Amino acid sequence: MSENATWSAIILAAGQGKRMKSDQPKVLHEIAGRPMISWVVMSALAAGATHCVVVVGAAREAVTRELSTRFGSRVQTVVQTTQRGTGDAVRCAIEGTSGLGERVVVLYGDCPLIPHDLVRTLVAKAEVADCDLGLVTAAQNDPTGYGRIIRDEHGAVIAVREDRDCTEAERQIREINPGLYAIRSEFLEEAVSQLADTNAQKERYLTDVVELASRRGRIVDLSGDIEDLRGVNDRVDLAVCHARARRLISAKLARSGVGIAELDSAFIDIECEVDPGAFIGPQVHLRGHCIVRAGAFIDAGCILTDVVVEPHAVLLPYCVASDSTIGAGAQIGPFSHLRPQTEVGSGAKVGNFTETKKTQIGEGSKVNHLSYVGDGVIGREVNIGAGTIFCNYDGEQKHTTVLEDEVFVGSDSQFVAPVTVGKGAYVASGSTITKDVPEDGLALSRTRQENKPGYAGRLRARLRAMKKKR
Repeated sequence: MSENATWSAIILAAGQGKRMKSDQPKVLHEIAGRPMISWVVMSALAAGATHCVVVVGAAREAVTRELSTRFGSRVQTVVQTTQRGTGDAVRCAIEGTSGLGERVVVLYGDCPLIPHDLVRTLVAKAEVADCDLGLVTAAQNDPTGYGRIIRDEHGAVIAVREDRDCTEAERQIREINPGLYAIRSEFLEEAVSQLADTNAQKERYLTDVVELASRRGRIVDLSGDIEDLRGVNDRVDLAVCHARARRLISAKLARSGVGIAELDSAFIDIECEVDPGAFIGPQVHLRGHCIVRAGAFIDAGCILTDVVVEPHAVLLPYCVASDSTIGAGAQIGPFSHLRPQTEVGSGAKVGNFTETKKTQIGEGSKVNHLSYVGDGVIGREVNIGAGTIFCNYDGEQKHTTVLEDEVFVGSDSQFVAPVTVGKGAYVASGSTITKDVPEDGLALSRTRQENKPGYAGRLRARLRAMKKKR
C-alpha cells in the first residue's frame, strides 16, 4: 500500500440478536449513551478508514436511520436479505459498493469497544509484512462459542476453526478469534467467491478466508485484550461491556485532570464533556450530552441529562436535572429537581426539595427549600421563601409568573399565573397572589386571624367525648 493509499471498513451487523430478548435491534442497544454499531463505526473512522460499509439485515430501517443521522455519507449500508453466514455478508458488502481501497478491515457491529489504535496497528502491520491477511487474536479462559486459532509447528496461524466444528483437541485451545481482520481487497474478493457451506451451520464462514490466505503465504497476527474485543450476545455481555466502557471513560477523564471520586461508580456517557478541574462524586450519572466546566463540583448521587454546568457551580447530593443550564457559581440542592428548560443564573441558588420547570432564575436569586417554580421568569437578586408555589396550570394551558429584580417573597406564598410582581416589591408570607403587584409595592393576601382564649381545652374535651361514643 502506498503512503497515500486508502482502506475501508466492512462492519457486519445483519444478525437478529435473538438472545437479547428485545424488540430493539441488538446493535442499537446502547453502551454509555451510544448504540453499539456507532461505537464500531467511530473506531473505524478514528483508525483511518475512508469509507465504512455496514451490512444490515434484521431491522435494517432502524439501523440505517441511526447511521445516516449520526454519520451521513461517511457510512453506506448494504442489505444481506438472507442470513447465510459472515462470508456471505462480506460478499454482499463487496458487491454493494465500489472503491474499497487496497485493503479492507472487517469488524463486527456487536463488538463495541475495539480500540481504534488496535485497528490502526493491525493495518500497519499487515502492510509492512505485505501479506494478504492480518488478524487479531486473544486469550480466553472459557473459549466456548469462539473460533479457535490453529497454528502450525512453527507457530504460524494457518486456520480458524469455528466452535461447532472443532475436534475435542481443538476445543482445548484458549487462543480465540475475535473476528478482526485486515485483508487485501483483491485477495478478499477472490477468497469470498471460493467459500463453501460444508460446516455444521451450513453457512459460508468468513473465517475460512484465513486458511485460504495461509496457503498463499504468511499471515500476520496481533494479540489483543479480550476485554476490548468482547462481543455482545446477550444482556449479560451488554452489562459487562457497559461497565468496561464506563471505567475507560472515567479513567480517561481522570488522566486529563478531572477529579473522579470512584472510577467504577461514575456513570458518564461517551458524548459528555468534562473539563479538567471539575469534580465528579460517587454514583454520579452524566447522561446524553452534558457539559461540565472547570471548577464545577457535582456531589454524590446526582443524575444529569443534557445539562450544562458552568464553572464553579456546586450540585449538592442527589439532585436530578435535565435539559437545563446551571450558571457559574450557582448552588443546587441537595435533593433538587431541575426539569427541562431551567436556566439558573450565576451565583443563584435552588434549595433542597425544590422543583423547577421552564424557568429562568436570574443572577444571585434564591429559590429556597420546598418550593415549586414552573413557567417562571425570575429576575436578579430575588429571594423566594420556603414553600412557594407557582400555580402555572389552569387545567388547559400553562401560564407565566414574572418576578422582576429584587423582589422578596415570603414563605408559603402562591402565585396564580399569569401574574407579574414589579421590581423591588414585597410579598408577605402566606399570601396568594392573583393580581399584578406594582414596583416597590407590598402584596398581602391572607384571611383574618381570630383567637378564642380558652377554647382549645373545651375543643379537646368535646372531641374525646365524641370518640367514646363511637
